[in-house]
Amino acid sequence: MQTAILLSVAVVAPVMSSDSNLSWERETQGDCQEVFGGQVCTWSREHGDELVEFGATVSLATVENAPLEGEMVFPPIALARIALPESVQKQTGVDHLGVNWEVHGHPPAPFMTPHFDFHFYTIGADAVDAIDCMDLSKPESLPETYVLRDETLPDGTVLVGVCVPAMGMHALAEPEVAATTLFEASMVVGYYSRNLVFVEPMIARDRLMRHEDFTMVLPVIVAPGMGESFPDGFSAHFDEPAGAWRLTFTMPVVE
Repeated sequence: MQTAILLSVAVVAPVMSSDSNLSWERETQGDCQEVFGGQVCTWSREHGDELVEFGATVSLATVENAPLEGEMVFPPIALARIALPESVQKQTGVDHLGVNWEVHGHPPAPFMTPHFDFHFYTIGADAVDAIDCMDLSKPESLPETYVLRDETLPDGTVLVGVCVPAMGMHALAEPEVAATTLFEASMVVGYYSRNLVFVEPMIARDRLMRHEDFTMVLPVIVAPGMGESFPDGFSAHFDEPAGAWRLTFTMPVVE
C-alpha cells in the first residue's frame, strides 16, 4: 500500500497535538480493481495515528459501462473484492470492499432498479464465501427503524432475513421498504450468525449518473463483529475533474 501526503497547506505543515507530538494528515491508498472498465480503489485518511475517514473511489466509467441488460443471477457475483488500508481494518474491523452489480435490482419492490452494492465487510473474503445461509439465527437487536424481513423470491424460495449466500442477512430501513417509489440510495446493515458482517451503501445507477453529491444516515449499530470504533456518517461526492465518485465513511470526532 502506498501512502501519499495530502498537498494542502494544513497538511504540509505539521500539526501540534494535545500531547505536544508532531503529527501529519495523510491519505493512505488501499488496493484497486477494475470494474466495467473503470477503477474502484479503497483509501483512508489519518491525522497522526487517528483514523478520520475511509472509503472508496469509483470511476465514472464503472457506472457508465454497467450493463443494462442481462439475466438476474442469484446469488449475485462479486465483481471485485478490494482490501482496505490496515488502519481501517485495525480500528473499525472493516476488512474489504465487495462490489456487486444488480442489473435488474431485486425484491422488495422499491429496490427493483439497476444498482450497485458496495459491501464494506467486517470479515475476510474466505469467511464471506463460507456464508451459506444455513444459520437462520437473527441478531438480538437492530438499529432504530430497521427491519430484517423474510423475502419470498418468484420461484418460491424464502430468504430468511433476506439472507444471500456469500453476503449475509440484509437489514433495511423500514420506511424505504414500505416506499411506493423506486429507491435512489439506501444504507443496508448486514448480519450473519447474529454478528455484524457488513455495512452497505446501496446506490441506484440513475442516482450516480446525476453527478450530485448526497449523504446517507449511518444508523447506530451495536453488534458483535465491530472494531474498537466505527464510523458515524456517510457521504458521496462527485469529483468532476477526476471523473469519479468518492464514497466516504466519517469517524466520530475524538474529544
